[in-house]
Amino acid sequence: MTKVERGEFFLIAGPCVIESESLCLRVAERVAALAAKHGVAYIFKSSYKKANRTSAGSPTGPGLEEGLRVLEKVRRNLGLAVLTDVHETCEIPAVAEVADVLQIPAFLCRQTDLVVKAAATGKWINIKKGQFLAPDDMAKVAAKADSTRVMLTERGASFGYHNLVVDFRSLLIMKETGHKVVFDATHSLQLPGAGGSVSTGQPQYVIPMARAAAAVGIDGLFVETHPDPSQALSDAGAMLPLEQMDELLKSVVGIRETAT
Repeated sequence: MTKVERGEFFLIAGPCVIESESLCLRVAERVAALAAKHGVAYIFKSSYKKANRTSAGSPTGPGLEEGLRVLEKVRRNLGLAVLTDVHETCEIPAVAEVADVLQIPAFLCRQTDLVVKAAATGKWINIKKGQFLAPDDMAKVAAKADSTRVMLTERGASFGYHNLVVDFRSLLIMKETGHKVVFDATHSLQLPGAGGSVSTGQPQYVIPMARAAAAVGIDGLFVETHPDPSQALSDAGAMLPLEQMDELLKSVVGIRETAT
């Protein structure tokens, strides 16, 4: 996390949910190589549990114990920082033993105890802006953390039924808090519940939207990626194919260099 603390541009990326140890290691190794190629700091992301599901029948992940084991292996074997979600305060001590960044999901960003206890670990926390919040509301959410190790992530706002929209002013408004600002290029293009019992998305727009965010000005980029999204257990309709990560990073880094 030293590079992040120095103000270097960073990437948070990985499969939506931990499907297997081998998949996580494969994705982490490939993205780490691409991040190094483009001079980007890299934080591996995957969830041990997806608590926010449209349908009770949707896969939720391997659970806390097995999920943390896999994340620890990625961290140890590849020397990467790792990020994962926390959903309840009782999960925080165990997660803080493994993760470098604790993520507060968008639907839980107003849960005061969760934010306060995650920040109290001394680890970085990434608070996703709720689809129901204005960007200036995030200043109050961040204040609950009472920490300098806070990231605020834009992931779209609800726009009618089964749709999200991104107001790029939100990136600049959240930067006024003085915290790191991240753009979630995949969840911003989700179509919540539009697939019936699952959420789907518009991954064909991930790279253009990431380019736009880079031009506006972001500290980090969040992307969920998978070697074959169509076979993914979670967010199959929204993740960026792993083979497109090189193109994404090349264009985003180039735009940032030009814009700054």
